[in-house]
Amino acid sequence: MSATGSALVTLRTRGKRVVRRVEDIVDLNYPGLVVATLFFALSVTPSLVPRDWLFQGLISGINAAIGYGLGCVLEWALRRWVRPRIPLAGPPDRVRYAVKAAVLVACAIVAAGMLVQSARWQREITSLMGMEGTTTPAYLRTGLLSVAVGVAVAAVYRTVRELILVLARQLNQWVRVPRELAPSAGALVLVVFAVTLFNGVASRAFFAVANSAFSVRNDRTTEHAVRPVAPEKSGSPASLAPWETLGFEGRWFVANGPDATEITEVTGKPAREPIRAYVGLESVRGEQTAAELAVAELERTKAFERAAMVVVTTTGTGWVNGMAASSLEYLYGGDTSIVATQYSYLPSVLSFLSDREKAAAASRELFDAVYRRWSAQPEGLRPKLFVYGESLGSQGSEEAFDGLAELREKVDGALWVGPPNSNRLWRQFVARRDPGSREVAPVYADGLVVRFADDATDFDSPEVWREPRIAYLQHPSDPIVWWSADLIFTRPDWLREPRGDDVSTQMRWAPFVTFWQVTADLTNAQGVSDGHGHRYGSLVLDGWLAVTGLSVNPDVIEKARAAVESAEKLEREVK
Repeated sequence: MSATGSALVTLRTRGKRVVRRVEDIVDLNYPGLVVATLFFALSVTPSLVPRDWLFQGLISGINAAIGYGLGCVLEWALRRWVRPRIPLAGPPDRVRYAVKAAVLVACAIVAAGMLVQSARWQREITSLMGMEGTTTPAYLRTGLLSVAVGVAVAAVYRTVRELILVLARQLNQWVRVPRELAPSAGALVLVVFAVTLFNGVASRAFFAVANSAFSVRNDRTTEHAVRPVAPEKSGSPASLAPWETLGFEGRWFVANGPDATEITEVTGKPAREPIRAYVGLESVRGEQTAAELAVAELERTKAFERAAMVVVTTTGTGWVNGMAASSLEYLYGGDTSIVATQYSYLPSVLSFLSDREKAAAASRELFDAVYRRWSAQPEGLRPKLFVYGESLGSQGSEEAFDGLAELREKVDGALWVGPPNSNRLWRQFVARRDPGSREVAPVYADGLVVRFADDATDFDSPEVWREPRIAYLQHPSDPIVWWSADLIFTRPDWLREPRGDDVSTQMRWAPFVTFWQVTADLTNAQGVSDGHGHRYGSLVLDGWLAVTGLSVNPDVIEKARAAVESAEKLEREVK
């Protein structure tokens, strides 16, 4: 062989070694890469709420990592059970490298193309919600971030895999587990340890730390929450619930909201000072319960002599929607009393995971205590009794009643806003909706008692609405309403039927992916404009108008709407 030929052989051999070393370092699983690209492509398809490039990059990166893992499993199964039965000679290295290069290029082209299309979809969704859309160049950054996130997730997986192999070797050495069973046994030991840790010690420690962290915020007071002097408010000098015990949200609730003078300016008629009774987690002393103290506050303020009384179930931190409270006070000219108690320091998302039973128990206890005292009032002198809850608060509020019959027997109306998909009564009503009505806009029993609304016009119906009236406010784009574990394997009716007005017609269901996308949407449910997602704005005013059946001058309604919207804007800026 000539020197030139020998040199070419040497170069070719070294080239192969370099390629193999690169392959060893990168160690890509190409079936996994194909499935990862598919999962990435699905993850950038439209979801319920719009996403910026940063948020989408995080979601898509995790989705791609899940797809990569699934592809690896499929490739392993193919090698394990299919290929041994079909003996085939491996392709030449040249062909193998060409195929791998083609796969890489194809995956990159598909990902880039989907990002360009996704930017268009995002602009469509933001247009539906009256928001400013993204640009295609800005959105392309999603791809780079997704790669970084996917690599990080893969690194975590490989670390876990190495840990399993270490455990397998130890089991094989110490317990004499057969070599072929050792990896499975190691994985089982690791899973049992992790489940035990996270279901027990870790979960308790996490929620204990979270509870402690948010209790610090609970002790904070903003300068916009000043201790009330009116005896009609909890926390005032005359109150049985001291100001410093009401918590952050409780202090805001009793310190803000319209007084008699402000209500008079809106209605043009003499108004009463509204009653706001609130009991914080630290307000209770001795053996007295929060519900008993709340009723004592209502009695102190002579709340049972008012025209209307509302029992509110708060969200996790004790938050009460100020727009909902103020709207009712404007409509009734201040002749109202609103009572609420705090049951947790945690925000709604964490409360949903750890405090759902606590929310239900607190709601039942408060309503039952108020109802007993309300029932003792002479029938002709009782105030109208309403219940209200938003998000997790609506779930707790529902749990105060066994069913629709008891609800109608005990209250004069109910307004529930943005109900989670797991709400017991809500699910019953939606599941039994009239044939032909959509899940996003259900009609239950011809709307005789229970109605659902996305905007104020949904209440405009010539059909009779019998009292007591039950109303749910829900947006087609609210992930709080539509999130469910059923999304993993089942296409929901709201994606099978014609979409809601603010949901992209291009949104499609895919196993696992849709569940993960809507799960991600939960964290951004309020990052949209009013009237979409989990932001209901002054629609609560229209809800109260419909539930109470009051006849109010349209000019007064619009003045009240402007007032509650202005107050909410301040609350968002301050908090």
